[in-house]
Amino acid sequence: MIRRIQSATIVGVEGRAIEVEVQVTSSGLPGVVLVGLPDAAIREARDRVRSAINSSRYSFPPDKVIVNLAPADLRKEGTLYDLPIALGIIAASDGYRIPQERLAEFCIVGELALDGRVRPVRGALSMAIAMARLRGRRRMMLPRANAAEAAIVEGFSPVAVRTLAEAVGILSGTIEEPALPSLPPRPVQAEADIDYADVRGQAHSKRAMLIAAGGGHNVLLYGSPGAGKTMLARRMPTILPPLSREESLEVTQIHSVAGILPPGETLIRRSPFRAPHHTASYVALFGGGSVPRPGEISLAHGGVLFLDEMAEFSRRTLETLRQPLEEGELEITRASGRLRLPARALLVGATNPCPCGYRGHATRECRCTPRQVARYVGRLSGPLLDRIDLHVDVPALPLRELSEASTGEGSAEMRSMVMDARERQARRGSGPNGRLPARRMAEVCRLDPTAEALLHSAAERFSFSARAYHQILRVARTIADLAARDAVGAEQIAEAIRYRGLDEGSRL
Repeated sequence: MIRRIQSATIVGVEGRAIEVEVQVTSSGLPGVVLVGLPDAAIREARDRVRSAINSSRYSFPPDKVIVNLAPADLRKEGTLYDLPIALGIIAASDGYRIPQERLAEFCIVGELALDGRVRPVRGALSMAIAMARLRGRRRMMLPRANAAEAAIVEGFSPVAVRTLAEAVGILSGTIEEPALPSLPPRPVQAEADIDYADVRGQAHSKRAMLIAAGGGHNVLLYGSPGAGKTMLARRMPTILPPLSREESLEVTQIHSVAGILPPGETLIRRSPFRAPHHTASYVALFGGGSVPRPGEISLAHGGVLFLDEMAEFSRRTLETLRQPLEEGELEITRASGRLRLPARALLVGATNPCPCGYRGHATRECRCTPRQVARYVGRLSGPLLDRIDLHVDVPALPLRELSEASTGEGSAEMRSMVMDARERQARRGSGPNGRLPARRMAEVCRLDPTAEALLHSAAERFSFSARAYHQILRVARTIADLAARDAVGAEQIAEAIRYRGLDEGSRL
């Protein structure tokens, strides 16, 4: 007898339909055979499923059990097939029958404990979205701990189960479907405990962070240790606009696949902030593996990717950043095909001007040789710097300024300015200025004659590349938006040029 159960898997951050076929036959030696490119975790399901079935007081058949995971050319991994395999074995055996028609109503995923409990799985939201798109309003049976994220999908009807016995009872009609677990009301999200009002001095640097947030521009902070680069970077999410529902859904989907979504979480509403260490592996940063999963840059999608000590990252890592910075996504190639992972994050980099960190410091002497300095700053290549819109010198402040009370805007005021600027960009239908396509530059970034002459003069003097030229226009457009100006003037162009200091031959 053959039973077919609809299940799902994760490819990248997207869900994909999988069919689990289970046959119990008296021909052949007793045992469980798994086919369909299963990984080691799935092959270990034989023992988990056997123990869970016996612990739930059902009889494991003393015959040959063949389990096929289709399509056979797609590699499957993880423990999420435990529950559909166990239900298929119970339905296909002679002991306890579950109608095939009833099985066909559900997409089923879940990991089994040895005592029959159903444990949560990763990527439930992605699988629910895929099933809703591919199979209409198909229902989904999944672990109770995953019910909240699956219920996000509109028009989807998840059935949450705690144990294998409960799942069998629901499918056989002896147990009523339980109501979805009620979640406690989510408290109103308080303001973050960090604020730009905490930053003393650094008015120029705060202004640069405001511009970066206002137009979605990448920014590099360079200066001596203790100047405040990390402090500035960690407060960037506090001035970003709130995520839209579509953005929240996409961010939550990525975090669900990565297995870092907090229990009971529904939608992530705040822009994520990721700060990987410079010793993190290439795969940890960009994703990958035999079955690719999102890395840090994808986990920062919709938020901020902070690379502290940026010059200490490997050259391979830094150069690979060039594609996601420009395209907003990563492409991973495997023998089975190409996979794209979302990676549209706002990059904030921080670096010292030299290995010891005190080159150009007002009171401390730099101990580095010219050769050491050249080797250090050369780790940030010209093509990479060309893709970073704002280059910001963060000077060390004297103790007198650090002890003074803060006089600049706080995060709430800065966020209001950012949202106003983003609203102007949305009304133009161009999206954030940092992603403004070149074909719309002439329409959106209209320059008066004085501004145009200034930009052309600077481009010739400093030999700006075509990309740097366009980025200056984009930054100037954001500065004009923050000032509620329709046209871009010479003042905005001059300020935008000042943020391209590393293109002017200074190289830190």
